[in-house]
Amino acid sequence: MGILASRLAGLVRQRVLAHFLGLSDAADAFSGAFRIPNLLQNLFGEGVLSASFIPVYARLEAEGRHEEARRVAGAVAGLLGCLVAVVVAVGVTASPWLVHVLVPGFEGPKQELAERLVRILFPGAGFLVLSAWCLGILNSHRRFFLSYAAPVVWNAAILAAVLLPPAGVDQDTLVRWAAWGAVAGGLLQFLIQVPTILRLTGGVPLGLGRGDPNVRVVRGNFFSALFGRGVVQISAFIDAILASFLGRGAVAALGNAQMLYTLPISLFGMSVAAAELPALSADAGAGTDAHRAMRERLERAMPRVAYFIVPSAVALAGLGHVLAGAVFQTGAFTASDARYVWGILAGSATGLLAGTLGRLYSSAWYALHDTRTPLKYAIVRVGITTVLGLLAALVLPGLLGLDEKWGTAGLTASAGVAGWVEFFLLRRGLDGRIGVTRLPPGLLPRLWGAALAGCAASWGVLLIVGDKVGPVLTAAMVLLPFGLVYLGGTVLLNVPLAREVTRRFLAPK
Repeated sequence: MGILASRLAGLVRQRVLAHFLGLSDAADAFSGAFRIPNLLQNLFGEGVLSASFIPVYARLEAEGRHEEARRVAGAVAGLLGCLVAVVVAVGVTASPWLVHVLVPGFEGPKQELAERLVRILFPGAGFLVLSAWCLGILNSHRRFFLSYAAPVVWNAAILAAVLLPPAGVDQDTLVRWAAWGAVAGGLLQFLIQVPTILRLTGGVPLGLGRGDPNVRVVRGNFFSALFGRGVVQISAFIDAILASFLGRGAVAALGNAQMLYTLPISLFGMSVAAAELPALSADAGAGTDAHRAMRERLERAMPRVAYFIVPSAVALAGLGHVLAGAVFQTGAFTASDARYVWGILAGSATGLLAGTLGRLYSSAWYALHDTRTPLKYAIVRVGITTVLGLLAALVLPGLLGLDEKWGTAGLTASAGVAGWVEFFLLRRGLDGRIGVTRLPPGLLPRLWGAALAGCAASWGVLLIVGDKVGPVLTAAMVLLPFGLVYLGGTVLLNVPLAREVTRRFLAPK
């Protein structure tokens, strides 16, 4: 629910920005600049701290060693604060170089605007990293809602900043206001979690953890996870670099599509992986039964992920223009722009299931205090993404006689193929550590069949409705039969989770 709230707030933010900016140069500059300081958050924030900090802190709490856990939390906060301060200072100073390297297709006023935005955004990303430290503590105490709902205030601050300037202000000024809103929102997101942290821990003694063996474990895992996240971020920036050469609006369209296709990953992949990581960490320390307990937990979690991700992938591939229209089609963002985003969404659908299940397997590796193995597999993924991305984005459109902008769809499709390779490597390696884990036999064909039937029903409605009503109403009329047919189909096909869902809805209150 926390992730749902924050993602919906993000979609509202993106819809408002799309209304004022469309797929303009200012939208490109803001989208490109937004990625660069977010690198800081993604490198040092949630993913790395989840991999290195939560397994150690959760184990200490599970063993009743609360004072040691407090000291570890304080040391991690102190070390992270020092590291972030240095990186933010370097990032603000080096913003022209960063823009030139990471979005090299930007030129002239667009490049200058992106540089100004990066200077503004970097300090706000530092606050988001500290917010991820709060998330690590809250998740370890099984307090999930606050940490994942906190980004709502960050999005709200950006929205307020966009709506505050007087009517008629130019787009360059508007995106600068949005950037300052992101900085204020990052600070607020951190501050609203601090009181709960202090109440749960009784206070965190700040320090650097010199000589503490638990802190040494966190540091060792941190840097392995940091390189792993860095490799993943390289893949994301390769997409942005290539998109910057694909014409006006390509970077912004890629950013809009990512807002949509990361929604199911966050709701049904990140949420399950985040909820399971502390429990997997406790299972990993359970002695002789540790591997059996981990296997059972994974095999309970995987069907939950697949049940929701399979229809999400089908909807993105088959109804992406409806989704993009409902969320973004307003003001300067046109129906043609929505169809462009649809192509990018269709490419992303190829790797959606692999990406979400891969998060779950990564959590299992982190619970085993092994961050190096996922790093190796991430390097393989980036290599594949780079080679395929270059071919699909810069070569394939010309061979097929397509406009160069459709290379963005090739970028997401190539990333999906690489995601499947990484998933199979993660699973095969984990099979060798804890034993074989698999989805129930026959589950995926039933899920895909029901989802495709739902998509066919939706297209029947869409052909009748056409463009007679607005994009939001069209989406409601089209997606409702999709969901009903999928749910009914999975019930008829005897999918256990479908029967559980219907029992919950139909049970007397």
